[in-house]
Amino acid sequence: MTPDLPAFAGRWLVVVAHPDDEVLGCGALLSRLSDAAVVHVTDGAPRNGEDARRHGFDTPADYAAARWREARHALALAGVPADRHHGFGVADQGAAFALADVARRLVPRVAGCDAVLTHAYEGGHPDHDAVAFAVHAAVRLAGGATPVFEMPFYHAAPEGWARQLFPPGGGAEHRLALSPAELERKRRMAACHATQGATLAGFALDRELLRRAPPHDFTRRPHGGDLLYERHGWGLDWAGWLAAVRAAEADLGLAGAAP
Repeated sequence: MTPDLPAFAGRWLVVVAHPDDEVLGCGALLSRLSDAAVVHVTDGAPRNGEDARRHGFDTPADYAAARWREARHALALAGVPADRHHGFGVADQGAAFALADVARRLVPRVAGCDAVLTHAYEGGHPDHDAVAFAVHAAVRLAGGATPVFEMPFYHAAPEGWARQLFPPGGGAEHRLALSPAELERKRRMAACHATQGATLAGFALDRELLRRAPPHDFTRRPHGGDLLYERHGWGLDWAGWLAAVRAAEADLGLAGAAP
């Protein structure tokens, strides 16, 4: 265990953007935690209906319900009971437009836990960055005492994607060593997310990486390269992100405050 990481004890809150993010990022870790709660900020269903139709659902609501069921089955395998699994119901690709609301809803949850684990700020998916912002804002609103840890998902590389790697800088990293039993359980958890099989196939299930989150300035780009969501046209660009962050910081009374 690296010095800046605690023993995996106490009350942990895992806050992720989409149903399946927790499996990919920390599925094995979840099974090690004796007291963990999971928050899914979005319901995994973009409101334009394209993803829903592609997966055989008539409406985004039907698709969201299926994704919740998948997440519930997967989390049960990790020992997370239904009363420790929470959903905020924000639209997929919509978290950046609900930053202040999500942060406020997280305040009592982060205040009641010993550690929070969430997304790295990496310029990959806008919902991931939005959840990172909301968690850090909630911790500041709650007094700043709760340590925040982060896990990488993906960001833009010079060619293609950098998957499950932190952007440069940010401190010591810790990679979990998964036992054969943990890896098999994680594979079963991933299989619960049947609608996301093609997406999850692009990631290594034996890789879980985390670190103590640095004090992010969300008004600065997360790294010097492209933003993946700009490159792929995922409903947001840097100007839109910056406007959303500044508006949320003003709304929350955090504008100009040091992180």
